[in-house]
Amino acid sequence: MSDEDEAPLVKKARIFYGSIEEKEKERLGREGAISSGKDAIKAGIEAGNINISSGESLELEERVSERQAEVLAEFERRKRARQITVSTDDTEVKACLRALGEPITLFGEGPAERRERLRNILSVVGPDALKKSKKDEEKAKRSQEDSQQTWYHEGPETLKEARIWLAKYSLPKAVQRLDAAQAQREIPESTRTVRQQELHKTLRNLNNFCSQIGDDRPISYCQFSPNSKLLVTASWSGLCKLWNIPDCSLVRTLRGHNTNVGAVSFHPQATLTLDESDVNLASCAADGSVKLWSLDSDEPVADIEGHFMRVAHVTWHPSGRFLGTTCYDHSWRLWDLEVQEEILHQEGHSKGVHDLHFHPDGSLAGTGGLDSFGRVWDLRTGRCVMFLEGHLKEVYAVNFSPNGFHVATGSGDNTCKVWDLRKRKCIYTIPAHQNLLSSVKFQPTDGHYLLTGSYDNMAKVWTHPGWSPLKTLAGHEGKVMGLDLSPDGQLIATCSYDRTFKLWVAD
Repeated sequence: MSDEDEAPLVKKARIFYGSIEEKEKERLGREGAISSGKDAIKAGIEAGNINISSGESLELEERVSERQAEVLAEFERRKRARQITVSTDDTEVKACLRALGEPITLFGEGPAERRERLRNILSVVGPDALKKSKKDEEKAKRSQEDSQQTWYHEGPETLKEARIWLAKYSLPKAVQRLDAAQAQREIPESTRTVRQQELHKTLRNLNNFCSQIGDDRPISYCQFSPNSKLLVTASWSGLCKLWNIPDCSLVRTLRGHNTNVGAVSFHPQATLTLDESDVNLASCAADGSVKLWSLDSDEPVADIEGHFMRVAHVTWHPSGRFLGTTCYDHSWRLWDLEVQEEILHQEGHSKGVHDLHFHPDGSLAGTGGLDSFGRVWDLRTGRCVMFLEGHLKEVYAVNFSPNGFHVATGSGDNTCKVWDLRKRKCIYTIPAHQNLLSSVKFQPTDGHYLLTGSYDNMAKVWTHPGWSPLKTLAGHEGKVMGLDLSPDGQLIATCSYDRTFKLWVAD
């Protein structure tokens, strides 16, 4: 039989021997686990335990680029820092740090670390920041210099005549004062010491002698008459009152002002050589009015017009011929009552002028302003001969000592400063009170002690020289707004916001 006759091979089916149960169970188990896992994930998502984002993605490239930018910026800053030149002088480095508003030194920091800190700061804020701060300092300095600049007005012909008259008046007075000082120095020092000790003992025994309700409103000012027998008070009610001393009986009420009276002052010769019908008093008020009074009338004798803002104080020149007024229009003025006109309108303060006092010789005038500066003016030449710089707040009181070379100023910074005209500087600062000083007064005869009044409701007595406290005059229930010492040296008067004035005398 040939090959062609052979039958084709038939493919046999695969035969499994044994049971396939276990294989089938394994297959079904795998399928059940997958389906149960899916069900569990679905249940977790529905319960809120599994959160799967819906296509949100985090751009890693942005994070990487931000970090790269920060690193590059830091490298640039360090590069700028290396290029900045910083002074090796530690004092200059501290000054630069102060100008930039940074602490000048840190704990444990040395000069090298300080220079490096300054370089790092400049690399951040830029080297121009230091130049800008210096420009700001220069600008502030220029503005301060502008505020200290003195202005002079061209005065009338009568001003020249008045200056010549003042020179002729003041020079003999200066000679007399110097002769008296020379005579005082010739007294043995032991005698002078004993006298001073006796005076201090007397001042320590000062007590309240009399207390009088003076008005319905606060009493802003008080002053003794030149013969020490009268006291005049000014009130915020617009009234000025004359009182007998020492019994404090009312003599006369001066009616004429319509608003707060700031000050009232006796003519230097009132109650001495002047007739009662002459001009014996001058007063000023917050509405800019200035009035002249006699002692025999309730009505003003005359008005001085020309102020358009508050007039804080009015003061007589020692000669009695001139009257000085301080105004809140940044100026003070000098009035010649013989020719009945304003002869000097002096600016120089950058804010209102509050107080004015004349030198005992009549040659100088001291002013204190709300710009925290004081000035001393030479009335014979018109120049500002001394600039009193040092107070931190407004200067409310100025007073010359009878010795001729000391001047005291009281300020809103609670201190009293004593200046020496010969040295042209402040020689002592008295931390006098707990509130602003409203008044300062030297003993009018010899200047052996100084009196200060304050808004802390007290007045104090201080030695001169030495500036140690002798006595505290406590008793007012309100601010002490004014004070004065009688020309005979026997009495001290204080007036207050509590509407009373008090007299103090040694037992």
